Amino acid sequence: MIHRHIFHNDRLLPIEQVRLSPGQAGLLNGWGLFTTLRVVEGEPFAYERHWKRLQKDARTLHLPMQFDAEKVRGQLSEVLRANNVTDGCARIYIVYNKVGFWASDESFPQVDLILYSAPLPAYHEPVLLALREQGRHAASPIAGVKVTSWLNNVWNLYEAQQTGCDEVVLLNERGEVAECTAANIFCVMGGTVFTPPLDSGCLEGVTRGLLEELGPKAGVPVSERVLRPDDLYAADEVFISSTNRNVLAVGEIAGHKVAAAPGAVTLKLRKIFDAYVAEYVAGVKSHAAAGRSR
Repeated sequence: MIHRHIFHNDRLLPIEQVRLSPGQAGLLNGWGLFTTLRVVEGEPFAYERHWKRLQKDARTLHLPMQFDAEKVRGQLSEVLRANNVTDGCARIYIVYNKVGFWASDESFPQVDLILYSAPLPAYHEPVLLALREQGRHAASPIAGVKVTSWLNNVWNLYEAQQTGCDEVVLLNERGEVAECTAANIFCVMGGTVFTPPLDSGCLEGVTRGLLEELGPKAGVPVSERVLRPDDLYAADEVFISSTNRNVLAVGEIAGHKVAAAPGAVTLKLRKIFDAYVAEYVAGVKSHAAAGRSR
């Protein structure tokens, strides 16, 4: 459930006072971007990486990115304080208002900024995955862009949940593994961790990128490789990663049991990642304290 206080453009408001117009064509057409951030000890984890991805995706969508990263970070901190969030999650939405014929003649900015927070969703382990063919269109020019047009994801997730699954592996038009609806996917074979390349149509997840960086430094090889369902079925371990879930082991995919859930490699990467999160938060707090003491 979304918390009560929302930051909308230039004001912190109770949620019932936030108005989004039916004339905001970008809102109705899904011409916008968003990112979800994990909040740890009151700090938005990996904020810089999330902002960099928003900037990259904005260029792809021709969406005016007229916001200052540090100013938005401060506004997000206002939201977290107002909602008393210590551990939870937050979202940044950027919606392109004045596009297409169905825009209204109102006084609102070219681009809307919406910031809000929520508790962490509940997850369990091991995760059960369904499988969906044609779930991703890798050849699309906006494949991998985290757009507000999220119907394909929530619809596929809903269908998977009706069968008792927690998530669903989305295959692209070539029958390759791309990702899940809100998570990247990895498998372990012979001690090496593999994840689909970006040209599979998957999102360039922040957690995914960190695991690719942190794993090799800790002696866990992580490599991008084209994967097919049979690779997942035959893997020693399978896990998913996302902002809200960090690293979660997979126990079953489309009726195929995974041998170890969680396995030794999954547990090692989870420990490495958790340590990095703690180090990041400590660094942010130390920097803020130094700034206040000047």
